[in-house]
Amino acid sequence: MKINSNFTAPIHVQLADLDWISSPTAGVDRKMIYREGDEVARATSIVRYAPGSTFPAHTHAGGEEILVLDGVFQDEHGDYPKGSYLRNPPGSRHRPAALSGCTIFVKLWQFRADDQAQIAAIATHPQRTIASIKNSNDGIHHPTADAETLFSDGHEIVTLENYPPDSPINIANARGLEILILSGAIKIDHHTLESLSWIRLPAGTALQGTAGSSGTRFWMKQAPLQHPDICDIASYLQQGQHPS
Repeated sequence: MKINSNFTAPIHVQLADLDWISSPTAGVDRKMIYREGDEVARATSIVRYAPGSTFPAHTHAGGEEILVLDGVFQDEHGDYPKGSYLRNPPGSRHRPAALSGCTIFVKLWQFRADDQAQIAAIATHPQRTIASIKNSNDGIHHPTADAETLFSDGHEIVTLENYPPDSPINIANARGLEILILSGAIKIDHHTLESLSWIRLPAGTALQGTAGSSGTRFWMKQAPLQHPDICDIASYLQQGQHPS
C-alpha cells in the first residue's frame, strides 16, 4: 500500500475528507495520511481509540511519535492528556489504551536508527502567539521565545506555533517541512486549510500563507522527509516479525 509516498511534491490533505478505516484491534480506527507498507508500514495517521479500547502490547522497532489531539491516551507508563507529545524510540515497548477514549496523531517507522530520545511532554503554553519570525542564513525556521519547542536534536526540530488572525506565515524550508493544523486555518494561494489539515513540503519549498480570521495553531516538524539513516523496515520484515 502506498499513500502520499511521493516526497518530491508538496501535499495538502484535509483530514475531514478521509474515511476512518478499522484496524485489526476492535475499537481502534485510523485515517491513513501517509503509508508505505501493509500492517507493518512507514505511516502517518490519525488514530481514534473508542472508550475502553486497548491495543496489544508491542515493540516499536522503528520508533513511534505521538501528539494527543483529544481525550487521554494511556499505557502502563502513565496517562497522557490532550496536548501530550510522546517519542518512543526504536526498541521501546508498551500497551496502549484509552479508558475514556482519545484521538492521536501518530508517526511510525520514521525514526533514525540511532535516535534513542524518549520523551513524554505536555504542551504548556497553548495560547502563546508568535510576535516575529526569525529565519537565519541556514534556511531553518528558528522559533522565537513565543513558540514552544517540543523536540530538537540537530537532525529535526518539532514545535507548536501560534499565529494571530490574518497574520502572514513565511517559513523557510531547508530540510523538509510537515505541519498538522490544530486549530484555526491557513490560507495558501486560493485554498483555505482548516483544522486537522496536513501539509508536507519538500526541502526548498517555503511555507507561504496567511493565518485565518481566527488565527491558527499548528504542530510543525522541520526534518528530512525521510532520514537517510532511517530504521530499516525491510530487514525487520525479512525476519518474519509480527506487526508492531
